[in-house]
Amino acid sequence: MSTHHCQRANPVWLTQRPLGTIGIDISHKVPNMKRAAATAPRISSAGPFGLIRRSLPALLVATAFAGAGMAPAASQSGPLTGSPAFGDWRTDKPGLVRHIRPADLPKPGATASSANVSHVVPRPAAAMPQVPAGFKAELLAEGLSGPREMRTAPNGDIFVAETRAGRIRVLRLSEDGSKFIKNEIYAGGLNEPFGIAFFPSDHPQWVYVANTDSVVRFRYQDGDLKAADKPAIVVADLPHGGRHSTRDIVFTKDGKRMLVSVGSASNDAEGIRGNPSDASNAAPGASLGYEARRADVLSFNPDGADAAVFATGIRNCVGLAVHPSTGDAYCSTNERDGFGDDLVPDYVTRVREGAFYGWPWFYIGNHEDPRHAGERPDLKDKVTVPDVLIQAHSASLGLTFYDGNAFPAEYRGDGFAAEHGSWNRAKRTGYKVIRIRMKDGVPTGEYEDFLTGFVANDSDVWGRPVGVTVTRDGALLVSEDGNGTIWRITH
Repeated sequence: MSTHHCQRANPVWLTQRPLGTIGIDISHKVPNMKRAAATAPRISSAGPFGLIRRSLPALLVATAFAGAGMAPAASQSGPLTGSPAFGDWRTDKPGLVRHIRPADLPKPGATASSANVSHVVPRPAAAMPQVPAGFKAELLAEGLSGPREMRTAPNGDIFVAETRAGRIRVLRLSEDGSKFIKNEIYAGGLNEPFGIAFFPSDHPQWVYVANTDSVVRFRYQDGDLKAADKPAIVVADLPHGGRHSTRDIVFTKDGKRMLVSVGSASNDAEGIRGNPSDASNAAPGASLGYEARRADVLSFNPDGADAAVFATGIRNCVGLAVHPSTGDAYCSTNERDGFGDDLVPDYVTRVREGAFYGWPWFYIGNHEDPRHAGERPDLKDKVTVPDVLIQAHSASLGLTFYDGNAFPAEYRGDGFAAEHGSWNRAKRTGYKVIRIRMKDGVPTGEYEDFLTGFVANDSDVWGRPVGVTVTRDGALLVSEDGNGTIWRITH
């Protein structure tokens, strides 16, 4: 397995020291991804991993994290802006608000480009994620095989993509939502599945799954724990291979269109030279050569027909979501590496049909990529600026919007995005879940640390968030693929 399985993946030329009892498989040079589990995962509402070897820093952090995982909200008069907004894991805490603006961006190369791969350690027995005061974090499941994207079925079942194992798992919650009472493999033999969607959304007849190279669907009846038959191919030829493998999938609010995200094959379209006079592109800023139909959001009918490019220049839209009130489509996006600690910011943004978001020629508006200087001057004033800029190299993955009633009223309609964590930064960032603040259905540009505490020290982390979903009782579930756990956050 190559590095593109883990967004943002550590580069292929880097390796890490052996991880002892945790059982990480590095035979394919993929850091921080577990070997597929041979047995069913342990499901619980709490519980440590048992006796494991720990470093002293991890133990010190574990002591600080003991208890229910509650933390006082950060005390600040307003959001962090300018250089303080970039920060790193040492300042992360629930309630801390950042607002990164295009004018705040440093110049490319202001700092050296770092290779700082995280070392995933077993979760210390007393370690808990930190949440805002009034919230509670509980361990819901452990021992999963690299859980990634999650979706909640209309009947309340939780569908989980175990991407590397090539399968979709279904977990059924107890009446009070505090534990799982059913744990089944819904479908196996898939090709790096990630995105999951139910169609129609209210009374689904199908479960759609986005493989790395295709979209398939299974016939579905409410409450199915196993696929009744083999998957039917809906889209047979998604571009695949190269750096990014995840494909997410959502349906527009009216149910008429299926959106599929396809990340770039490279970091920065190396070797491609844009031609301003090329009139063959079907959409502004559409990529050329081996990047054709990549770094895009694609559009199809639900049956796979009428393929089109919906939006372009989005380097790696890992998480797709549709806002429940406005119907706007959103992307949670990994931007490019190699320009220093604070470039280029990742982002969460509305995705407008026909819009161009810059990659590879520009970033965050009309900032020209120095690797592609002078190649596409015709596009300079056509770049859509993303709504919410996030600390560079955070590796923003899963995205959902809060549509429950259990959190305080001000959370309703806000977004939650999982930040998998950096490798291309001297002081790591990410490894948390952030809240995307909204006002009247529009992002304010600010984001707030919501779930933190997965970083033990400058070298070690014990969790890498990937998926986020809201349960029927209004709890937020978070998957992390470093130690194969799912966390439940309640209020």
